[in-house]
Amino acid sequence: MNADIVDIRDFYATRLGEAAVRSVSTALEPIWKPISQERLVGIGYVTPYLDKLSRDAERALAFMPAAQGATNWPPQGRSLTALVHPAELPLGDACIDRILMVHALEFAESPTEMLNEAWRVLAPGGRLVLVLPSRRGVWTRFEHTPFGSGRPWSRGQATRLLRETMFTPSGFSEALHFPPFRRAGLLNLVGVWDRIGRRCWPLFCGAIILEATKLVYRGIPVTHGEKQRLKRLRPVLVPHGAPALHREAEAVRPPPRPGGEPA
Repeated sequence: MNADIVDIRDFYATRLGEAAVRSVSTALEPIWKPISQERLVGIGYVTPYLDKLSRDAERALAFMPAAQGATNWPPQGRSLTALVHPAELPLGDACIDRILMVHALEFAESPTEMLNEAWRVLAPGGRLVLVLPSRRGVWTRFEHTPFGSGRPWSRGQATRLLRETMFTPSGFSEALHFPPFRRAGLLNLVGVWDRIGRRCWPLFCGAIILEATKLVYRGIPVTHGEKQRLKRLRPVLVPHGAPALHREAEAVRPPPRPGGEPA
């Protein structure tokens, strides 16, 4: 079942939604390694997290699945939001340094196709970060949060899918170690519950976070149908220049000698 964009937006405007953002952001810190002047793309409903994570990015885009709907981001200035089909992103090959998925994979009609498309647009060595509802967590049993809709995941299931789509898992974290309280009095204790839960009941967290790196060690067979689809697809958001992960390597490459031979 897909979560509607209005319901997700309204959830993050509540005190419980703000507490969820703090918990997930805290869990992202140990695995979110800085990339100078990175090109960052968020897929799903990522705007509460992009506000903090995109400060050092050269550019950041928020892609929202068509079945979910879209909202404008950022509130001021030119919009950086696009309504997309997750299996056909309007980007060229290997042009993005990092992808963050929140409220995306659990609603995907085909999670494999979504990750294959993420693999295509990521640069070699690019990073993918997934925030997924935990199968063991209590949050999946309540429908007043977006973590209670869609397909919940275990760490083993997500890891197997990442490997099948040529990603190497490289980091893991957990968030939402407190029940999804609604009462104002209980919400005041969320910070205490979250800190205790990280130590005492990490297996029952509400969300799991996985980081994975793109592998490029073998080719991908392309079917006739895929070739026809690629002919129809024309990227409309193609950043100029090489991704951040390769700009430094290009900068130190020696200039060619006269005659066209490298130095």
